[in-house]
Amino acid sequence: MERNLMPHGVLAEMTAKTAAKSPSSSSAVAPKVSDYYGCNVFGLETMKLLLPKETYRRVQDAIQKGERLDLEAANAVASAMKTWAMQKGATHYCHWFQPLTGTTAEKHDAFIDLTSDGSVLETFTGQMLAQAEPDASSFPSGGLRATFEARGYTAWDPTSPAFILETPGGATLCVPTCFVSYTGHALDTKTPLLRSIEVLNKAALGILEYFKSDAKKVFSTLGAEQEYFLIDNEYFKARPDLLLSGRTLFGAASPKGQQLEDHYFGAIKDRVFTFMTDFEAEAFKLGIPLKTRHNEVAPHQFECAPIFEEANVAVDHNQLVMDVMKRVATRHGLAALLYEKPFAGVNGSGKHNNWSLGTDTGKNLLSPGATPQENLQFLIVLVSIVKAVHDHGLLLRASIASSGNDHRLGANEAPPAIMSVFLGAQLTQVLEDLEKGVTTKALDPEWIPFGIDKIPPVLKDNTDRNRTSPFAFTGNKFEFRAVGAAFNNAVPVATLNTIVAGQLIETKKEIDAELKNGKPFKDAVVAVLRRLYKQSKGVCFEGNNYSAEWVKEAKKRGLPNEKTTPAALKGFALKKSVELFDRLRVLTPEESHSRYHILLEKYAKDIDIEAKLVCEMTTTLFVPAAADYQAQLGSSLSAAKAAGIKTPAQLALLRGVAQKAESALAGAAALEAARAKADALDDVEAKAAAYCENVKPHFEKIRASVDALELLLPSASWPVPKYREMLFLM
Repeated sequence: MERNLMPHGVLAEMTAKTAAKSPSSSSAVAPKVSDYYGCNVFGLETMKLLLPKETYRRVQDAIQKGERLDLEAANAVASAMKTWAMQKGATHYCHWFQPLTGTTAEKHDAFIDLTSDGSVLETFTGQMLAQAEPDASSFPSGGLRATFEARGYTAWDPTSPAFILETPGGATLCVPTCFVSYTGHALDTKTPLLRSIEVLNKAALGILEYFKSDAKKVFSTLGAEQEYFLIDNEYFKARPDLLLSGRTLFGAASPKGQQLEDHYFGAIKDRVFTFMTDFEAEAFKLGIPLKTRHNEVAPHQFECAPIFEEANVAVDHNQLVMDVMKRVATRHGLAALLYEKPFAGVNGSGKHNNWSLGTDTGKNLLSPGATPQENLQFLIVLVSIVKAVHDHGLLLRASIASSGNDHRLGANEAPPAIMSVFLGAQLTQVLEDLEKGVTTKALDPEWIPFGIDKIPPVLKDNTDRNRTSPFAFTGNKFEFRAVGAAFNNAVPVATLNTIVAGQLIETKKEIDAELKNGKPFKDAVVAVLRRLYKQSKGVCFEGNNYSAEWVKEAKKRGLPNEKTTPAALKGFALKKSVELFDRLRVLTPEESHSRYHILLEKYAKDIDIEAKLVCEMTTTLFVPAAADYQAQLGSSLSAAKAAGIKTPAQLALLRGVAQKAESALAGAAALEAARAKADALDDVEAKAAAYCENVKPHFEKIRASVDALELLLPSASWPVPKYREMLFLM
C-alpha cells in the first residue's frame, strides 16, 4: 500500500479553498482570478506544499537542470499527485501527448488495481507516472515502424506540469508526455521541441560566455495569439463541409462582409462575452495566463492572447486553449472554428508566434541593453537570427505549411509565402551603418549609445509594426505571423529554435577564429557581424509584403516563394535541413524524412476529403434543390403561357438555374475522375502533387456554379446555412 506523503491537513485545506473560490461556485460577485488561478495544476507551488523537501528539490533539479528523477522520488511525486487528483474528483489518469496528427492524444486508465481478496485499491506509482505504453500502430509514423510493430512509449515531461481536465462527465489527471517508438524514434512534436530547447540553451550560453554572464539557462519564450471564429452550433451541424473539413467549400458572399471595418476591436456581443468569460475561467484554472481578448477583423472572428511563457509550456497551453475553447463553445451552443480559412471573402485566422530568448536571470536577449556590452550581445543574437532565416527560409516555410494555411498565406490578409525579416527603419539603419563601418548619428534622445566607435546606437523601441511581414522584429521579440490558427506551435518553434541555435554556434566559431588571429574582442565581433549581415541582408524587407513588386524583388534576391504545401514541404527534405537537424540532435535523418512523408500524406488526405465533400454536396444537396426550383419555375411558366402572359425574365431565370446546375453536375463528375486518378497513385510525393495540381483546381469551378445557384434560388429552398446567417446571426 502507498504511503500518503502529504502534510496533514494541507490537501483538505487547499481543496476547500478551491471549492469556495472557484468561478463555478454560486456567488453574486465573481472571484478574483488570483484566488483560483492554477487550481487544477500540479505545479511547483502545489508540489512545494505536498512533497517532502528533498523530493521537491529533486523535482526542481529535474525541471531546471534536466537531471533524472530516481524511482523513489518519482513514487513520492506520483503518490502526492494521485491523492491531490482524487480529492479533485479524478478517477482516471492519462499520459497526454502530441502525436504527428497535429492534435493531442490520451488513453485513460483508472487508478484502481485488484487486491488479493478481489477488492480494489487506488494506486498510482512512479513507474505509472514516468512511462506508459500506448499502441503506436495507428498513429502516423512516416515509415519509422511497420504497421504490425505496435509498441510505443510515452515518457513523463516534468518540465510541463500535470493538470486536471474537467469535463461534464468527470475529471481526469493529465500528465504531459513525450511519445517515441520502440526503437526510440520521436513519434510526436514535443520530443523535437524539447531537444531544440536544449540545443538552443547550449548555443546561447556559448555566446553569453563572452560577456561573463551569470545565466545558467537560456530558453525560448512564446506568446501565441490565437484567432478563431464562433458561429451558432446549429449552423455548424447543418454544414457538412464545416463539420468534416473545417471550411466552407461553398457559399455566396454576404452583401455585408468586413468592408465597413466595424468589427475589429468593436463591442463584444453578449453571447460571445459570456462564452469568453467561461472559457477564460477554465483556462485560468489550468494555469493558462490569458491576457487579451477582442473582436478580430472578420465578422464573428475573435482573438485571445496569453502572457509569454517558456516555449514548451506555452505550446502545451496553446493545445489546451484550442481544446478547451471547443468544449466551452459547445456548452454555449456555439462552434469554435480554428481552420485557417473557414469562410471565403473575409480574413482567415492565424496564430502569431511571438518568440524571444530569455535567461534564468530574467534577461531578454532580444532587448537592447543599457551598456555597450549588453548591446553588443544583442546585436550578435539579432544578426544571427537574421542569418538563420536567410539560410533556412524554405525550412521555416515548411514548418507552417498545410492545406488550410495555403488559403491564407499571400491573400492580402496574412504574410506571403516568402519568408522575409522586418527590422524597422531605425534598426535597419544601424545594421547598414555597421556594414559600412560608419557611426549612426544619435539624433533621437531615445537612442542608446553603445560607447563603441564601430557599433552605432540602438533605440530600445525601434520598430513600427509591419503586419505584412511574416517575421517581424517588434522591439524585444520576433513575431512569426505566418503560423496558421490550427497549428501545433511545437513544429514552427522547434524549427526556429534549431536554425537559430545552429547559427549561434557558427557565429561563435567565426568570432573565435577572429580572436585566434589576434583581433581585440570588439573588433572581432564587429568583423563577424558585418560579414554575416552582408551575406544575409537580402532576406530583410521593410516594405509591403503583399505587393507584386516584392514578389519580383524577392525572386531577384533568390528567396524561395513556394505557395503550395507540397512544394513548401520540400524544406524538410533539403539536404542542409536534414543535416542541421541531425548535427544538432533534434531530428535524426529518419525522423526528418518521416515528417516530410507524413505531412505530404496528410495534405493528400485533406484534399481527398474536400473533393469527396464537393461531389457529395453538389449531387445530393445543391443540384436536387435546383431541380426542385426548376420544376416550380416550369409549372409557373406553363401557367403563364396558358394565360397568355409573356415572362421572358422568368424564362431566363429558368435557363440560368438549369445551366448552373448542369455545370455543377458536370464539374463534380470531372472532379471525381481526377480524385480517383490521384488516389490510385502510390508514391506520396506524386500523390500530393496530383491532388494539388489536378484535383484542387476543380473546386473553384464547381463552387462558382453552386454559389451562383445560391443567388438564384429562394432562400427558403437553399439546403445549407448561408454566409449572411453564419457570420451575422448569433
